[in-house]
Amino acid sequence: MASRREVAELAGVSEATVSRVLNGVGPIREETRRKVLEASERLGYVPSALARSFARSKSGNLGVVLPYVPKAHLFSAYFFSEMLSGIGSKARDNGLDLLVMFQTAGETMNYTDLFRRQKIDACIILGARHDQDELAAIQQLDREGHPFCIMNQHFAGESFTEVDADHVEGSRLAIRHLTDQGYRNIAFLNGPDIYSNSQDRLEGVRMGLHEAGMELEPSLLFEGNYSRRSGIDAASSIAERLHEIDAVFAANDRMAIGVMHGLRERGVRIEDFPAFVGYDDSDAAEMAVPALSSVRVPFFEMGELAVSKLIQGSHGAVDAKTAASATDYHPNVIFDSPRTLLPTELIVRASSQRQGRI
Repeated sequence: MASRREVAELAGVSEATVSRVLNGVGPIREETRRKVLEASERLGYVPSALARSFARSKSGNLGVVLPYVPKAHLFSAYFFSEMLSGIGSKARDNGLDLLVMFQTAGETMNYTDLFRRQKIDACIILGARHDQDELAAIQQLDREGHPFCIMNQHFAGESFTEVDADHVEGSRLAIRHLTDQGYRNIAFLNGPDIYSNSQDRLEGVRMGLHEAGMELEPSLLFEGNYSRRSGIDAASSIAERLHEIDAVFAANDRMAIGVMHGLRERGVRIEDFPAFVGYDDSDAAEMAVPALSSVRVPFFEMGELAVSKLIQGSHGAVDAKTAASATDYHPNVIFDSPRTLLPTELIVRASSQRQGRI
């Protein structure tokens, strides 16, 4: 499906003019109106219901809500920067503006108030907490019929529009890679269990170990907050048990690299490191020493899909261009349900290979 930008280029006018013509807003010269309509018809462009509402007197903002994560610089995190890039790219293509908002520590955001005060016309919620207050706030959004999409969080039993990655399978692949390499005492550094993706990772770890005839040792389960600092803090406990820990799987690259840094601070030589696998496959993973094996997550594509779901309607239909791009990435992506899971992929580097380790 063509974008508003393409219609504007073909008609030789601005995107704002295209919006005004197609939505009947303001005075427009007849010649300009004819050019826009001809270009729109030629390209087969039809503005979505949400796009029309943006053009007709509301805020014009697509809201993006980011979580409160203590001691974490969210915009420097690969996880958030990639998803925001995907959101911004698809929003720009459809002539929408972004309003980025942050959760406040210890408080639940009043999402419905954002709509009532016309600050936003649709909302993408990143990293929602898995608790009753958060669920109640989102249920209120749903009851009032406001368009929203939840990313990287799942509320079982609800029919919210959601976009996520298959973290269960990603974590299972990471553990099976380690057990196939012969590692048996595997420490797992997870994020807080208030996030469903932390719970998904834990489920994947248990599945991978079970497939190898093993169980997760509770004393080898550590918790961080997805920040590099929490990985450095966890390194003290891991360092004390290096005589028995032969591999570490961390729920994101920042924590994995934090553990590596913390071990070096404690005098552990790189050649004496346990095997490492991270998660996200951030830019930093390839630059780590040793290069960090990691589970790749298609964050950019997730951001694009979230916006597409909002633009195309509450049932999650996705425009042909976005669907083609995502199916190029993986042919088994399913778009016809409120929840869309994109596949993950294990990228193996030196940190987890016995022969490849330094």
